[in-house]
Amino acid sequence: LLLATDGSEDAMLAARVATDLSLRTGAMLHVAHAWYHLVKGLTYPTLVWADYSDLYEREARKILETQVDAIEAADCAVAQAHLLHGPPIDAILDLCEELRPGLVIVGSRGLGPVRRMFVGSVSEGVVHHARCPVLVVRGGEEAWPPARIVAGDDGSKSAELAAELAGGIGAVCGAEGVLVRAYRTPPRPIGGWSAEDRRKLGEARSKEEEDLNERAETLGVVMGRRSGTRLVDADATLALLQVAEEGEERKTLLAVGTRGLGAVDRARLGSVSTNVLRAARGPVLIYSSGS
Repeated sequence: LLLATDGSEDAMLAARVATDLSLRTGAMLHVAHAWYHLVKGLTYPTLVWADYSDLYEREARKILETQVDAIEAADCAVAQAHLLHGPPIDAILDLCEELRPGLVIVGSRGLGPVRRMFVGSVSEGVVHHARCPVLVVRGGEEAWPPARIVAGDDGSKSAELAAELAGGIGAVCGAEGVLVRAYRTPPRPIGGWSAEDRRKLGEARSKEEEDLNERAETLGVVMGRRSGTRLVDADATLALLQVAEEGEERKTLLAVGTRGLGAVDRARLGSVSTNVLRAARGPVLIYSSGS
């Protein structure tokens, strides 16, 4: 496990989740904090830009040490603490390439006291580019541990792996699982459906339900209990959020796969993973096909 922290309130919640997962699973926990202070020269040769990088580094080290101390105070061992220098997204991704973690855990915003010279969501940037699963934690203290795992399924390998990983988390937390697939019924033609049309529509829906039930059986094996299924006539993002909201939403972990599109492509296509990440109130697990 790799916890990427910035000392913010969201990051503290992510640390509690990382600690809990490490204790429940026995996985080694690494903790990282990235700091970045860009020093620029001025156009006036008589003026000198003061370099306060030592102060920033000292503050960053304090944030990291405070986080490690809090984790160890909960009787959880930290395998290694990593103080990283550079733009946070790049620094975290580089560490992921080095460590190859089974799961990266981040807070929902990723912007804390040390914002420095960059703007944007670290969590979203890591999700867009990481070649490993990422758990984005949000929803407050009551959001963890999850009571429900709601996993999106579109028949892809990345969706299957996302469901299996989320199911493993659900298994150690005693959660129930629900596998969700969006299925859009074609618009009703002028004049209505013929008998043959209705037969074909029924067969197509039955095929989707059969395939979904087979995938749910695999998830059930991982979780050690039978998983439910929902075939929802809606947009994929809405289908997932709708099912999540049927129970205690803040106790639900949403899991989706992504097919490895770059950040620009995902933003342009409005991918399900990006939409769910932005809209969900509780924790979200994103599993890239490049993981």
